[in-house]
Amino acid sequence: MKTIQHQYIERDSGTVRTERLFGDRLVRFLYNSVRENAPLLFRAFTSSWNSSLLGFMNYDLSLGGRIDRNGSFLRECGVDLTECLDSPESLNTPRKVFERKIRYRDCRPMPDDADAVVSPADARVIVGSFRETSGLFIKEKFFSYAEFFGHDKREWLERFRDGDFAVFRLTPDKYHYNHTPVSGQVLDIYELTGDYHSCNPAAVVTVVTPYSKNKRVVTVIDTDVPGGTRVGLVAMVEVVALMIGEIVQCYSDDEYRTPRPVMPGLFLYKGFPKSLYRPGSSTDVLIFQKERIEFAADIVQNMSHPAAVSRFSSGFGRPLVETDVRVRSLIAKAVKTL
Repeated sequence: MKTIQHQYIERDSGTVRTERLFGDRLVRFLYNSVRENAPLLFRAFTSSWNSSLLGFMNYDLSLGGRIDRNGSFLRECGVDLTECLDSPESLNTPRKVFERKIRYRDCRPMPDDADAVVSPADARVIVGSFRETSGLFIKEKFFSYAEFFGHDKREWLERFRDGDFAVFRLTPDKYHYNHTPVSGQVLDIYELTGDYHSCNPAAVVTVVTPYSKNKRVVTVIDTDVPGGTRVGLVAMVEVVALMIGEIVQCYSDDEYRTPRPVMPGLFLYKGFPKSLYRPGSSTDVLIFQKERIEFAADIVQNMSHPAAVSRFSSGFGRPLVETDVRVRSLIAKAVKTL
């Protein structure tokens, strides 16, 4: 089985980095040999029951349930302890590491511009468009448009038609709180049941439109309201992946204190914690209405970086290189209208 590197662009420096893919050999085996030769076993592997069991074994029982005192596990995952709100001594299990809270006001600054759209997570991002006339047109590589929203959601299918999107891939080592990318009022929030496919790039290019098949929560936000970001409707879709037990909706505009469930009518302020993946790798997708936003130029340019080797580029037959972004950093701005 030929191994292809997966590289991304470090945003701050512009450096090409090679990703260390957790469990890569096992994922490639399962999504090739097992998926083709033992489909029932593969189906069981991507089930809710198995995903929860794997999460428990890896994050609650791993290393005897406790982190070694010399901190090698934390260093291996690239955790910056100076960012954490909790003391290093309290981060004594893998689950606590992956559900850590950070001093995001200090270490994840946010642009002051009222019309800025910010990253919902520490993640690696690719942007695209549903419009055939757009230079960012990507037709149903990561998800099927109608299936992704739900075939019965006719209002949202119509209002987001020909819009733009951004796919944020959270790797297991990342900070796993999602933050609100825009300010606005929640119009709708609903859950779609599904599988628990891995978001390893090898799995994504193997399974057709995998994010449409995974369990996910869709939140539709109206930003054209007083105090809103003024970029039209924005759909924030939180997609589970392998070893994710649940998505906890826990919005708080007071750091992490007094969390509230997200429901229609609630006004969400940009940059605050909205939800938590428990735990592992996962994906956020933002969908915007047609011609309401313009993506940051460096993210668009990095997708065609000539020096980076990407499994997405190899698998989908076009340049698709991710940029590593930080939560609350700029990813797009409102298109100015006359």
